[in-house]
Amino acid sequence: MPVVGIGASAGGFDPICEFLASVAPASGFAYVVVQHRDPSQQSILPQLLQRVTRMPVVELAHGTAVEADHVYVAPASGVCGFDRGCFTVRPADGRHPIDSFFRALAACCGDHAVGITLSGAGADGTIGLAAIRDAGGLTMAQLPASARFDPMPASAIAAHAVDIVALPAEMAAQVANWRRRRANDQAGTLLMQADDQRAALQQMYQLLLQHTGANFADYKLSTVMRRIDRRMKLRQCATLPDYVRWMEDNPEEIELLFKELLIGVTSFFRDAAVWDYLGSQALPRLLAEHPDGAAFKAWVPACSTGEEAYSLAIVFDEVLERLRPTTRFTLQIFATDLDGDAIDRARQGQFHAAIADNIAPERLRRYFTPADNGGYRIRKDLRSSIIFARQNLISDPPFTKLDILCCRNLLIYFTPRLQAQLIPLFHYALKRNALLVLGSADTPGRFHELFAPLPGTSRVYRRLDAEPGRVSSYFPTRATNAALPATPQIGQAIMKENLQSQVEQQLLRKHSPAAVLLNADGDILYIHGRTGEFLEPAAGKANWNIHAMARDGLRHELAALVQNATQAEQMVETRGLIQQDANGRPARSLDITAEAMPRSGPLAGTVMVTFTSCALPPQKRRPRPAQPLVLELEQQLAQARLEIQAVRDEMQASREELKSANEELQSTNEELQSTNEELTTSKEEMQSLNEELYTVNAELQSKVDDLSLINGDMKNLLNSTDIATIFLDNALRIRRYTDQATRIYKLIPGDVQRLLSDIASDLDYPGLEADAEGVLRTLVVCEKHVPTRSGGWYTVRIMPYRTVDNVIDGVVVTFINITEAKQLEAQLRSMQNGAA
Repeated sequence: MPVVGIGASAGGFDPICEFLASVAPASGFAYVVVQHRDPSQQSILPQLLQRVTRMPVVELAHGTAVEADHVYVAPASGVCGFDRGCFTVRPADGRHPIDSFFRALAACCGDHAVGITLSGAGADGTIGLAAIRDAGGLTMAQLPASARFDPMPASAIAAHAVDIVALPAEMAAQVANWRRRRANDQAGTLLMQADDQRAALQQMYQLLLQHTGANFADYKLSTVMRRIDRRMKLRQCATLPDYVRWMEDNPEEIELLFKELLIGVTSFFRDAAVWDYLGSQALPRLLAEHPDGAAFKAWVPACSTGEEAYSLAIVFDEVLERLRPTTRFTLQIFATDLDGDAIDRARQGQFHAAIADNIAPERLRRYFTPADNGGYRIRKDLRSSIIFARQNLISDPPFTKLDILCCRNLLIYFTPRLQAQLIPLFHYALKRNALLVLGSADTPGRFHELFAPLPGTSRVYRRLDAEPGRVSSYFPTRATNAALPATPQIGQAIMKENLQSQVEQQLLRKHSPAAVLLNADGDILYIHGRTGEFLEPAAGKANWNIHAMARDGLRHELAALVQNATQAEQMVETRGLIQQDANGRPARSLDITAEAMPRSGPLAGTVMVTFTSCALPPQKRRPRPAQPLVLELEQQLAQARLEIQAVRDEMQASREELKSANEELQSTNEELQSTNEELTTSKEEMQSLNEELYTVNAELQSKVDDLSLINGDMKNLLNSTDIATIFLDNALRIRRYTDQATRIYKLIPGDVQRLLSDIASDLDYPGLEADAEGVLRTLVVCEKHVPTRSGGWYTVRIMPYRTVDNVIDGVVVTFINITEAKQLEAQLRSMQNGAA
């Protein structure tokens, strides 16, 4: 049964009505509305929605069957799900009912699910839409400009969880078209097209490679084709060649397909049993193997938005907190992914509030702080322990000398050939007895001699020693993935190409100078040749800036050279620099060149620095000159060196003072941050209250409209009877009156709430107030014929006023004109008397 889930919050009533009003009869979908509402207030949302649609609208309950062409309103006090074709309702466990329902919808309906996010504050629904999208369903969001509150649809769009952005009134037609295209596609048609039209598929791979640098040829064909099928349906392309032509005409579609193929599904502590094992068994054992302390390194490839990298950092911190070792242990985590946008979000360390569903409250309190947008931000020390970088696992070299490698639920998307290359690569990257953590569906396969599972788990493995011949020689480079593999046609041409490549490699290795490519800030982007004589890693936190890595004696020359090359935009050089050996004696002569790359080329904005060194020629010993001028110059040089040292000491003192001032500023900043967090908490509470008040106000406004309509109907009914009526409260003050009553009492609108006895009347009925009090006391109707001073007669009836709750709240006095009846009665009596 296809189901459409509709999530909304503040300002969502109107777009929900617009959507339901545009749904065609017999659409074949069941519709579920989940809106943020106050559970303590009785809702009339089903009655309000029933006015705009012919489909039955009911508030769903636990066990309600899912039926097509019905609208179900989720209760405000529970979280909805599915079980065997029926709805389930469980107590609410958080503030994100839309996310919870969308995730349940994705799990139940898969690619038959449709998720829609409409107006609302906050970001509820974003994670749920991502789950529906990953399951193959359709996701939609209201055009933010048309929403009264746009944070909810804007959040889903920014997270790349939305397929279609449209106005609410246009969404029903989009959903119907999507289902129609699915019905027209026969099972397996697309896979058959992929076999029959391999050229189109290869052309698609080539487009992706050229625009994104990623080669998807080694991804499983079934996975790739499902994602392509999804994009084809959204673009209404019937065949694969049609879709390739669409990609060529619309380059932005290449990037959308690229995002679709990456499948960035992740969450904190996914497969909790694996993380529990790491924290209780694997990591304590790793610490025990290093009694003197250690600085561990971990790599998390395909980290997406960073949840698993942060999960590893949290578990490691919990182990240290529990064991409290006497020696120092640290963990540096390298987290990489092919998606640059995901890496940027991971670097921010900020997450949606729905992570509270996957993280225990104690962990949430210790390792996260509230963020401005209602979500959570990771603790600063954990964020600083992780380095995020964009990397292609297939084509870029791996990190090495690792103690932990966490690659979970990635291998399942690759072909067996690529899996057989990556497992030995993981073995190469890990240290002896290091840990390999795989996903629930990943295994080392046939490489049982490289990894062995740890006792009590089948997902955490220990690296084994293996013979060099047993380890694959595969090592990824971008050169190997520069183009899709083509079938060789002439063996001799391949031999010549290999020979040429070998000669060029030999010339580059033996005769080209060492070089580095820098960006505008001096960070090293690429290293060619051996640069160890000129550069070395700086102590402390990893720093790939050339100014920090330059060896003593080269730092100032390199800084000036790079600056001159950037300004001159041409090659500049420094020749004849003297390098000293370990004993401080001159050893080699060094020439350095720097050249800014052309602005129009692919390396625009970078600087190429080359190093060429040669041994110094032997020098004959010469007697020390004894000229007075030379001695004077040497003394001046020594004096200059002392002055330079004094300046350096002053700079060091200034640096320490600046450091102290920086610490004070940092302390002030932390206090301001604490204050900001408190204000953020108050803002979130006010925002939540505002959403609830807005929803209640919408319902009350609708109820006021109903009451106004009823009031108009009642007024017209009373006036149409031509009976004068006055409504009095318990104190006999005027509450309401009809227009006919003004003929008897001199009433004006300002007389409401005045005592009836204060109003002048044409009736000769001084006991009216006493009779009204008697009716209030006895609840017995009083009826009398009363004359007027102008000669008319009225039947005055006084009845108790009963509320809908059967409470006496005043009296109702009606005046029926019987003047004509009295006149006829008098004429009849006179005729009778005359006859007698």
